[in-house]
Amino acid sequence: MDRAPAMFIADSLGLDFLNSVATPIDTPVDWLGDGDGLIDWLAQAKLVPAQELEALKAQAKPGELDRVADQARDLREWFRGFVREHAGRPLTAKALHELAPLNGILEREDAFQQIVTRRGALGDGLALQRMRRWRSPEALLLPVGEALAKFVCEEDFSDVKACEGHNCTMLFADHTRRRARRWCTMAICGNRAKQAAHRSRLKSRQ
Repeated sequence: MDRAPAMFIADSLGLDFLNSVATPIDTPVDWLGDGDGLIDWLAQAKLVPAQELEALKAQAKPGELDRVADQARDLREWFRGFVREHAGRPLTAKALHELAPLNGILEREDAFQQIVTRRGALGDGLALQRMRRWRSPEALLLPVGEALAKFVCEEDFSDVKACEGHNCTMLFADHTRRRARRWCTMAICGNRAKQAAHRSRLKSRQ
C-alpha cells in the first residue's frame, strides 16, 4: 500500500505523533492505520533503527503488528486528550497522576549501555551509547513513550497551539520569536488562508 509521507511539522516529536492522524487537505489520513503504517511512521520519525524494524517485521506473528498499531492509536488519542486539557498554560506537578498510562509504557523499558566506536574529525574513538533490546513488536511503543515523556517534561505547554486552518486538526509547538505562528505549514493551511482572504477582498470590491 502506497502512503503519503508522514508530516513532521510540529517542532516537537511528541506532537508529531499526535499529528499521525490528520486532515491536511480535506481527506483524513491515519499513518498508524495498521502495522505496516506504524513501521513506516517509526522509520520516518527515525525512532527505531531500520534494521530493527525489519527484524521485528520478519519475526512478527500474523496480526501482531496490527495489534501494536491499535495500541499506538489508543496511546495517541489518550495523549491528545491530555495535551488538549493542559495546552495554553504551563504544566504543573499536579498533572502527574494523569500520566499513569505513559509511565506504564516507560516501565517496560529494557535498555542497557554499551561501548561503541565513535568517528570524529580527530579520528576514531570510543563512546558510551544507550542501546535497547527489541524483544517483541510491543517494544515499538517504547521510543514513542519516550518521545511523549520528553515532550511532557521539556516543552512549555503554553506554546502548544492548534492550526487555525479550516478543518485542520494538526497541533504544533510555537517556538517562533513572537509566538505568532498560526498554521501547521504555510504551504498548506497558510496558503489556503491567504487565498481565501484574497477572494474575500475581491468579493467585497464588487
